[in-house]
Amino acid sequence: MSWIASLRIALRALRVNKLRSVLTMLGIIIGVAAVITMIAVGAGAQAQVEEQIKSLGSNLIILLPGSVTSGGVRMGAGSRSSLTEDDAAALQREVNDVQAAAPTLRGTGQVVAGNSNWSTVFYGVTPEYFEVRNWVIASGKGFDPADLTGSGKVVLLGETVARNLFGDADPVGQTVRVRKVPMQVIGTLERKGQSLMGQDQDDVVLMPISTARNRVLGGTAAKQRSVQSISIKIREGADMAEAEGEIRRLLRQRHRLQPGQEDDFTLRNLSEVLGAREESSRIMTLLLAAVASVSLLVGGIGIMNIMLVSVTERTREIGLRMAVGARGRDILSQFLVEAVTLALIGGLCGIVLGVGGSYAIGHFAGWRIQINAEAVALAVGFAAAIGVFFGFYPARKASRLLPIEALRYE
Repeated sequence: MSWIASLRIALRALRVNKLRSVLTMLGIIIGVAAVITMIAVGAGAQAQVEEQIKSLGSNLIILLPGSVTSGGVRMGAGSRSSLTEDDAAALQREVNDVQAAAPTLRGTGQVVAGNSNWSTVFYGVTPEYFEVRNWVIASGKGFDPADLTGSGKVVLLGETVARNLFGDADPVGQTVRVRKVPMQVIGTLERKGQSLMGQDQDDVVLMPISTARNRVLGGTAAKQRSVQSISIKIREGADMAEAEGEIRRLLRQRHRLQPGQEDDFTLRNLSEVLGAREESSRIMTLLLAAVASVSLLVGGIGIMNIMLVSVTERTREIGLRMAVGARGRDILSQFLVEAVTLALIGGLCGIVLGVGGSYAIGHFAGWRIQINAEAVALAVGFAAAIGVFFGFYPARKASRLLPIEALRYE
């Protein structure tokens, strides 16, 4: 008997008991839909983490000043002014694995434009900052060398600041006041969105580091070349741990720290933190898919159960087929095709339900979802495998019936 003939007989047998067939497929439908939905939600979460990693900058190490001990009380990281612009230049020049090192100064204050004002964070940066953070200028231009050497009164606005100060108008060429210091807007920054900690990365104003030190912050910041942090980008393919060790050795040498003496700086390897976050997201996706796969297992058991019932009900039919010349393998293929057909039809219905459910979750819950062809193919392949696995025993049982006993079955 050909596979086409077996398929035709299988479809006719399924149509005879439509309700029973639908109920049998229900486990497969729910299982496939659940697997696709869970993988789509998990993949969406993982893609969001990857975007946040890119927005922070790839292969990133943050260098912070050390802590100060006063009266036996240790202050937090950054309380000591131990890092300078010269440290950043030395790191970029002397450590081979360092692609760029960007020193920064940070402050907060009110930014005023006409009748509008906005409280935000401003950073004094160098051109390396844009390379380290993978930040693109959306409109206007970046800082000129003259702006850096002459403490030029120019700024770049993040999207959030630009929107709150100027609405839909173009801010380039306009004047804003940062802590009462008039500055010209020479450009706007491309949108980055939220960080991993939920902070708005676009709520920021960037200015030359010399401007921040000499014109805005003033005080002790203007008297020395100290900085509050140095963002370091490591070259692609370089070993992050090895690069971190080289950075630590160079800084200890520059700061004249003796063996056994505590570092006067703090290194934070963001790649490890972000990698752990990405790995946890991936594990959660696999866990959700594994839990959803239990529904497929239940659906397979349902197929086995209903096929055993079908073999019992059709015993006389099996005996009649064998009596007129059907071989055992013909009976085996007939019932096996029925089981696989049930699983595949259920799988196709599950795809429709899973894709629709995924988009519904994304729309109503506001979650990001990402449906990939591999997940769909995996779910359908798993459904077909379940049909073969759980349908083989009933099919084998049917093929081993003796024609005389089958014809006598009441």
